[in-house]
Amino acid sequence: MNTISIRDFYKEICTKTDFNLDYFLDSKSTNDLGQFNVFDIAKFYYSGNKTSEMTYNRRTYYKISLIKGKNKVEYADKTVSIEKQGILFATPKIPYRYIPQGKEQAGFFCVFTKEFLSKSKTGLVIDDLPIYQPTSDFVYQLTHQEYQKIEAIFRKMSDELSSDYAFKYDLLRNYVLELIHTGQKLKPMESASNTINAASRISSLFIELLERQFPIENVAQTIQLKTPTDFANALGIHINHLNKVLKETTGRSTTEIVNGRIAEEAKILLKQTQWNVSEIAYVLGFDEVAHFSNFFKKHTTLSPLKYRN
Repeated sequence: MNTISIRDFYKEICTKTDFNLDYFLDSKSTNDLGQFNVFDIAKFYYSGNKTSEMTYNRRTYYKISLIKGKNKVEYADKTVSIEKQGILFATPKIPYRYIPQGKEQAGFFCVFTKEFLSKSKTGLVIDDLPIYQPTSDFVYQLTHQEYQKIEAIFRKMSDELSSDYAFKYDLLRNYVLELIHTGQKLKPMESASNTINAASRISSLFIELLERQFPIENVAQTIQLKTPTDFANALGIHINHLNKVLKETTGRSTTEIVNGRIAEEAKILLKQTQWNVSEIAYVLGFDEVAHFSNFFKKHTTLSPLKYRN
């Protein structure tokens, strides 16, 4: 599995369109244009009746896609069908792609980096937003009215990007935030006053510590927190209390959650990289390949090599 950077993305679009590669990668690579852009899906992915299929990879940038038309979305180990229209909030943490299931496709998508949004005067951290949490939905179905509302935001972004307004990137950041907040309202969340308590804080911190270790992007990167005791020590609480909290909030034990996430990453690495099994075992914190093989077989009923093949 490859990791696609924003530069790789621009190289790809310049092979599909008449965009000038130097315009994006040389003269504009350090400013906001190199970190944000918006595209019309019909123009970007289609040439006549021939579709251009998206590759299944991790990407270092964020992407919000407004999709009109029947599509199949694949992410992590899940598959979701978009029947008419939907919106997808892609994060660097999760490899994904969506595959058109018909020739009638429309919509928009924007790409941006963490650095682009971090320049917002709000001081927000994008990975702290609810829509980018591990428990959030990745893709949302839209009604016709919801689609039209979001399409209007994309059209404003497209118009603004080509304008001469001196502060257009500040305005574009606001439009991105409007998209994110619109997405977060698609699935109503409980009032913060009802959910912010000691148990939920511990659970959220635990999930953050766990997810911060992923994705594994090279063989020199290894997870540092693997056992329930590791996480309890990092959180400064007793292991029994951590187990109790997670059972209450998730219905699963610390071991079940951690091992499930490691197994999920193992499946991704086996399918999407050429690393050998010993390398994958190492990055996932196993001292012996045999230990990793036994762990993987316990969670999937297959050996790592059988799963890969």
